[in-house]
Amino acid sequence: MKRLCSAILVLLSLGYSLTTEANNVVNLAIEQRPLYKRDYYLHELLAAALRASNYQAEISEVLVHPHQQRTLLMLDENQADVFWSMTSPEREHLAIAVKVPLFKGYIGKRALLTKRAFLPRFKDVKTKQDLAQFSAIQGHDWPDTKILAQNGLTVRPLANYQAMFNLVIRGRVDYFPRSFIEVISEMEQVKSDELVIVPNLYISYPTAFYFFVSNHKPELAEALLKGLKVMKSTGEFEQLFASYFAEDLAKLPFKEGEVIEIKLDNDYFQPQKKEP
Repeated sequence: MKRLCSAILVLLSLGYSLTTEANNVVNLAIEQRPLYKRDYYLHELLAAALRASNYQAEISEVLVHPHQQRTLLMLDENQADVFWSMTSPEREHLAIAVKVPLFKGYIGKRALLTKRAFLPRFKDVKTKQDLAQFSAIQGHDWPDTKILAQNGLTVRPLANYQAMFNLVIRGRVDYFPRSFIEVISEMEQVKSDELVIVPNLYISYPTAFYFFVSNHKPELAEALLKGLKVMKSTGEFEQLFASYFAEDLAKLPFKEGEVIEIKLDNDYFQPQKKEP
């Protein structure tokens, strides 16, 4: 896996060409922050989907400010062509959502990161009302922030992604919800013995994580949709997902019959009647 990720980064840094004679450039918006396993997966998935649809292009990185809404505005202003993000009505208005869930629904399953000394606080939490006694941290422009607030949970918005982990470690907030496919790799990168996953519960809500394409590039959106459908039909999508996340999902501390799932509503998500 490490060799694979390194190879991906090298290819992308050189401007990964899908064909030797490609003259079409796809400008990929990349946030200026440390990259995690999910980012490497999305890089590779993007290239694979374009190949699967025979869309000849060279992927070029465009570094952007690490604010999701601002990045999507850049797509609208034709400064970048594609980005990935959790969906919301506002985001689907700003750009073309390629409606194939890239994380198979796991983006809406959220482990609770907390300070080790705070674990006893969650021992008897069983409902939304119980959890509302504690404070969460989320990105100020993340759809998740609205979702938690809509469900009556106490949530503190913050702009600095890295600082959120530090606030948890220092005990300034009670927990930081992180998706099942993100949390293990994030903990490995943060490297703090004070940061732990609450083992007896997690929260979940319906949502999806999509590729978003500039309104100026509808043909690119069509190519990605076609390519992702092809990958699903051949099993390549499932194989790629498992190669990145199967091991991390197995490391989660949740035991069947011993964990409580607190389900939240999400009025900001309208799922497809049938997944592509």
